[in-house]
Amino acid sequence: MYKILRPLLFKLQPETIHHLIVRLLRVMHYVPFAKALLRTRYTRRAPELEREVLGLKFPNPIGMAAGFDKDAEVYDMLGALGFGFVEIGTVTPKPQNGNPKPRCFRLPADKAIINRMGFNNRGVQNAVRNLRHRKPGLIIGGNIGKNTLTPNEQAPCDYLKAFRALYDYVDYFVVNVSCPNVACLTALQSKASTVAILEPLKEFRQGQSDYRPILLKISPDLTREQVDQMIEVVEECKIDGIVATNTTTSREELQSDPARVTQIGKGGLSGGPLTERSREMVRYIHQKTEGSVPIIGVGGIMSVEDAVAMLEAGASLVQVYSGMIYEGPGLMKRICKRLENKA
Repeated sequence: MYKILRPLLFKLQPETIHHLIVRLLRVMHYVPFAKALLRTRYTRRAPELEREVLGLKFPNPIGMAAGFDKDAEVYDMLGALGFGFVEIGTVTPKPQNGNPKPRCFRLPADKAIINRMGFNNRGVQNAVRNLRHRKPGLIIGGNIGKNTLTPNEQAPCDYLKAFRALYDYVDYFVVNVSCPNVACLTALQSKASTVAILEPLKEFRQGQSDYRPILLKISPDLTREQVDQMIEVVEECKIDGIVATNTTTSREELQSDPARVTQIGKGGLSGGPLTERSREMVRYIHQKTEGSVPIIGVGGIMSVEDAVAMLEAGASLVQVYSGMIYEGPGLMKRICKRLENKA
């Protein structure tokens, strides 16, 4: 069914479709039995799918990556679509509009997306309001970042504000210092800058009764030496894991019309071209840490085979976004079915 609808959907701008789908899911939340019908159609539950990672019990290892539910509006409906966990955000302390439109583009020949959204969101207090009445059963992560206008030297304060506000409302945190769509943000991936962000979060967490795991999201464009530095940060700061990877600024080996790619301009590339790059980074981190650091593998999971390969490379969990756009909401159930049969 989705393959029939996709050409029609792709006639609209990507951001327009995104807003329409979020609004539809918000409406369906209030329609009697709608969530149950979605769950029946798209969700697969089995003991073989359950994973215990980061001290949390996941009903299955397939999550919705950050960027779809930026403001924590439809996480429960995403759970009904078969996701075992949902990562909201990226959330910043203050609301911000993000970068000028148009800022999201499809490359169908590559099953890819280029976006330069720029952390557009309604701010952390809005996310808190939306999460305040969440029901148990679905694991929710909070992806946090700094406001665009906040200088990098003041970034630790922004991350701490978002962390403190969301602490009682999410199950784990992802510190996003790797998005290429916020000016100068990736400069925070230096060892000193990252430690300066993480230490206040850890200090605040020590005073809380509940423990919230902290993960670091890294770029696929890091050199091997830079990846080693991020591993050192994780081990020395004793944080809980790594999310690998964010989008890439590379445009290598694309099948799309080069003139079209040039016309689109800057932005992070996700989808099919990232499959091998993200998987290899996950494999390297897993081998380098001897499997001691939990990894959420994300980037280019466009098929059942991609998800299985990412898990076999060393990921504890995986996340999907572009794959759902190109393959439809049935992808998660197909992945779960394969994993159940492999168990």
